[in-house]
Amino acid sequence: MPGDHDMSTKQPSRPAVLAKSVDETRRLDSRDLFGPDRRVRIVHGGETYLLQITRQGKLLLTK
Repeated sequence: MPGDHDMSTKQPSRPAVLAKSVDETRRLDSRDLFGPDRRVRIVHGGETYLLQITRQGKLLLTK
């Protein structure tokens, strides 16, 4: 009928998002990230995080 509108709640289709394989994920060498330092600050979503290399050579991320 004229003036009738389709009131369905059907969502628009979205393109499928395909995850990258581990081999395709971007890689950074920690030496390039840290340079001569043992700590870097990372800003993510308006928050600042501290990423540091521990004495045992592990990575520690804190807020």
